[in-house]
Amino acid sequence: MRHREIYSDGIGRITVSGGVVRVDLESQSPTECDANNNPKSAFRQRVIFSLDGFTKSLEVMQKAFQGLVDGGVIQRKPCDVARIPPSVVERPRPRKGVYHSKH
Repeated sequence: MRHREIYSDGIGRITVSGGVVRVDLESQSPTECDANNNPKSAFRQRVIFSLDGFTKSLEVMQKAFQGLVDGGVIQRKPCDVARIPPSVVERPRPRKGVYHSKH
């Protein structure tokens, strides 16, 4: 079986509906730019999880992130919640919702 690798610059949106979590992966567009001539983010692919699969995946990513912090690869900065626009801070919704990454 052939396994295809996927590159992503990040997550653009997470949608939760019922017992299904949809994670939209984005990368920088090779052709589209914003007003400052920076590449725009563009949808590339969607990963679909069960709630259980998403939770287990999140635990694995948190452990990987902590390993990078412990190894000095990433320096953790305290979050300044006061500077995050209200549209970015989303409250958990019971069973259904759409979450966007900050751009």
